[in-house]
Amino acid sequence: MSMHDDDVIGRAYDARLMRRLLTYLAPYRAEVALAIAAIMAHALLELVPPYLTKVVIDRYIPAGDLSGLGLIALVFLLTLCGAFAFEYLQTTTMQTIGQRIMFDLRLELHGRLNRLDLRYYDRNPVGRLMTRVTTDVDALNELFTSGVVPVIGDVFTLVGIMAVLVWMDWRLAVVAFSVLPLIVLITQWFRSNVRESYRTVRAWIARINAYLQERITGMSTVHLFRREARDFAAFDDINRQHRDANLRSILFYAVFYPAIELVSALASALIIMVGGGWVIQDTLTLGSLVAFLLYAQRFFRPISDLSEKFNVLQGAMASSERIFALLDTPVAIASPAHPTTPTGRGAIAFEHVTFAYVEGEPVLRDVSFRVDAGERVAFVGATGAGKTTIVNLLLRFYDVQAGRITIDGVDIRDMDLGRLRSLAALVLQDVHLFSGTIAGNVRLGNAALPDAAVRAAIEAVHADVFVDRLPQGLATPVVERGATLSVGQKQLLSFARALAFNRPILILDEATSSVDTETELLIRDALKVIMRGRTTLAIAHRLSTIQGMDRILVLHKGQLRESGTHQALLAARGIYHRLYRLQFEPDPARLGPLKDPAASSA
Repeated sequence: MSMHDDDVIGRAYDARLMRRLLTYLAPYRAEVALAIAAIMAHALLELVPPYLTKVVIDRYIPAGDLSGLGLIALVFLLTLCGAFAFEYLQTTTMQTIGQRIMFDLRLELHGRLNRLDLRYYDRNPVGRLMTRVTTDVDALNELFTSGVVPVIGDVFTLVGIMAVLVWMDWRLAVVAFSVLPLIVLITQWFRSNVRESYRTVRAWIARINAYLQERITGMSTVHLFRREARDFAAFDDINRQHRDANLRSILFYAVFYPAIELVSALASALIIMVGGGWVIQDTLTLGSLVAFLLYAQRFFRPISDLSEKFNVLQGAMASSERIFALLDTPVAIASPAHPTTPTGRGAIAFEHVTFAYVEGEPVLRDVSFRVDAGERVAFVGATGAGKTTIVNLLLRFYDVQAGRITIDGVDIRDMDLGRLRSLAALVLQDVHLFSGTIAGNVRLGNAALPDAAVRAAIEAVHADVFVDRLPQGLATPVVERGATLSVGQKQLLSFARALAFNRPILILDEATSSVDTETELLIRDALKVIMRGRTTLAIAHRLSTIQGMDRILVLHKGQLRESGTHQALLAARGIYHRLYRLQFEPDPARLGPLKDPAASSA
């Protein structure tokens, strides 16, 4: 089983989880009370028709009373109409409550997902989190609409029928109830087997969801490396396992329901045999015998329903445990109770910062540097040196393990998260566009940003060169992940987005790595406008893009090794000089492996 699979089986009933689930019914207690009243009224009306049949057979038919028969027929019709009305009221009320609870739960889950830090997403696959918000919430909806409250109706019906049978003739009631031990045995067999079957089916559903999510997301790679046939075979195997698990579960249903019908028929046969003898002996009326048969048939229906609701309960317990585990996940990175607000000038300082994504494997080691407000600073270094980690820590996507980071002298852990992140505009190498329009992806839901500002930002980064060629210009629809746009076009829109929000800190993470030379020259021209008056942090592998920066910081193996201008670092003939020659020498292989001069001199 893959990392996407869930342990979907737990206790069939957990009182702690159920109590917590019932709290979601609290805001709708009036509607729940109405549904319960409708269910009980419906259950009471269900008890009337068999008794009316007894009255007709025992009283009005022998007496030839047509007016009495007409009266009973009218009462029978009104009873059916009333039962229909109460069932309609109960169904619509509970379905409405279920939809509202699903709405509340999904909002709560979405809110929690928005607040969790990136470390949580590093550990949890997207497919699993999607299942929480969709499939698991649906399982709870089924519990509320056809589980918790309707069970009250089934139990009330059972108790009511038993009471009526005992009241009518306790001797025949004993005969009717004599088959209950068989019912218990069959139901227990069904529950124990269908529980394991349910677990297996849900496990394979989880694998199907995870497999599809991963393959659809990476479909371009599947096509590129001609993986279609292999992936189809792998999905065919998973899908077949899911089908076979469902087919195995069908066996238990195919045995259970006919077995209940058989026991019901056995009870009817006993009632006919014993009760018929008493009718012949004139110790029981024929109407009572017929009513007993009708009640016996209605008695076993809720028993079948209760067994079926065991599945609903099982699924709800498993789903609620996973949902509550997500909702109870502590928010590791949150705003302080009394935040401090920085001046907004944009001066940044790292003071002896140490950080590790995995314990014992630090990515940054005792890193210290300062960036003055309005200064343009670039970070360079080999892959894995810790450049992007500096951005993640500055925006507090992760918290440092040692040291501190300040903006305008204020520790970022003392700042409101919203305020902290509103200080920076971030341009990433891998640009994420949302479904919507070109203008919507620049504006990102900020209604206060006028169309003129969006247009000005588009033109400033020269994105108008391709936007104006689109059929609807700024109103052109953008599909999921911006699939209809090139990587360079998406990156230009990311620059426009950063400029439009006009923030004091600009962060560029390999921002020109995916554009062609001509577009890069246009962006360099635009960057002069974008960076003016802003504190700029730029991460780059292409050293040609950062030669004009005020200062360049060189990271090596998680430590800050060199700092200075482009010319000064070349003159020092250290790590930066080595990186520069590796990029611009015709034959960099003759330079040998990259070494840390400080380490070699030591």
